[in-house]
Amino acid sequence: MMLEKIVEDTAVELLRKAATSVPEGYLKVFKEELSKIEGSVGKAQLGNIIQNIELAEKDLKPMCQDTGIVAFIVEVGDKFLIRSKIKKILTKATERATKEIPLRPNAVDMFQGNTGNNVGLMGYVPIFYIDLIEGELLKLTAFPKGGGSSNVANFQMLKPGLGINGVKEFVLKAVAEAGSLGCPPYFIGVGIGGGEDQCMILAKKALLKPFRKRSDNPLIAEIEEELLEKINSLGIGVMGLGEGITAMDIHVEMAARHPASLPVGIVFSCWAIRHASATINENGLVEML
Repeated sequence: MMLEKIVEDTAVELLRKAATSVPEGYLKVFKEELSKIEGSVGKAQLGNIIQNIELAEKDLKPMCQDTGIVAFIVEVGDKFLIRSKIKKILTKATERATKEIPLRPNAVDMFQGNTGNNVGLMGYVPIFYIDLIEGELLKLTAFPKGGGSSNVANFQMLKPGLGINGVKEFVLKAVAEAGSLGCPPYFIGVGIGGGEDQCMILAKKALLKPFRKRSDNPLIAEIEEELLEKINSLGIGVMGLGEGITAMDIHVEMAARHPASLPVGIVFSCWAIRHASATINENGLVEML
């Protein structure tokens, strides 16, 4: 029971951290980009974002009124003592976090309306991405996703003959169509291959790769650099007002595919990219990452 409570408390703290702060490296780059903007509109907008981030962290209040649909990336070691109960524990943590942080209730049932606690009546929310790993650790990542940036997510089954050039063209078109709707500057994840479902999961996980660290695969790293440069030449700018940076970063994850298919998924995060991670060992020792 003690370990279950530690997992629950850790999940609540991760949701708090995700809602109220961005990693320090992100804030540093926001400030660097602020110094580069010449126009007063873009400078004011990015200045407001920076001030908002600093006030949220200081007062432990959410950075944005839309605190997102709650999701967890769960990596379970084969020697970790809790397995089947993890989803139940994290669901309880979501209910607690909704009241304690507080998070805006964002889980809406199609027939019965807002559930009031960020938990879906059918058991599919919070959203879980679960993987099995070696060792005795549980790694948790809280990843609440806002509605505005989710609404501009994009997916297409391209003709395989279009190849990587077709993928690049689709990504640029998707960002151009998103425009201001997802509250840029964006963080962008691209998933290529797998199937129609897996490529979107790859894109979501790509969002959480280390900030501005390129892929270990030099071919993918080159694609990331090219796309980031071209996206930032679109002129969308901070909050879509044409001044300043459009995308803070982009990462690409790639899987094998069926020879007759080329699925591509694109997932956006607004400037308030929300995520926080921790590991818990079998003795209950927590390490915030």
